[in-house]
Order: sequence, then C-alpha cells, then structure tokens
Amino acid sequence: MVIKVYIATSSGSTSIKKQQQDVMGFLSANKIEFEECDIAANEENRKWMRENVPEDSRPSQGNPLPPQIFNEERYCGNYEAFFCAREDNAVYAFLGLTAPPGSKEAEALAKRQEQQ
Repeated sequence: MVIKVYIATSSGSTSIKKQQQDVMGFLSANKIEFEECDIAANEENRKWMRENVPEDSRPSQGNPLPPQIFNEERYCGNYEAFFCAREDNAVYAFLGLTAPPGSKEAEALAKRQEQQ
C-alpha cells in the first residue's frame, strides 16, 4: 500500500505550503513511506485528485485544495482530517495502516481493547 500525498509545489499560499510540509514531515519522521504527487507540475495528478476526492469532502465552491491524502485509490482525507487524527493518536487508522508495536497509537488501541 502506498500513501499518496497530493501537493502543489508552486502554491502561492503559505498556509497550503505549511500544511503540506506538516503532513510530509510527520510521515517522514514516523518512517511512513509515501509518494508526493504534484498537482502543479502534472496535469494528470491534478485531474485524478479532483475526480477522486469524495463529493462530501469537497469545498462548497471551487476545487479541493492540497494537501489531499490517499492510500492507493482510497481517500483518507485533507489536512484538517489528518490534523484531527494526529491529535487523537490515530494517524495509522486514518491512513488505513496498522500501527506499529510500541507506537502511541498501538498503545492507545490496546488500552481501549482492555477496557471493553
């Protein structure tokens, strides 16, 4: 499974640049392999991203903005959804991956299972 992060390398928005760096920095720091898909330099990437963000995750006006995160073809979410998952120690679940043993997420999951 390949995590794909759709980004715009030539975005004029500092907010978008910051969000892209945040997502990719977190994935790199946690040794989660991912592929950068640039929508600014590659029309196919832009078209694919826009067509595959689900209707209920699109902005009310305009096109979805990067970063958008996918696990292969499965939509995971945008920056806000990623940020919430990170705050909840649930990034691996958000990405559709199994949390590695010893990670905060794996420990939180084990605690929840014990409480049931």
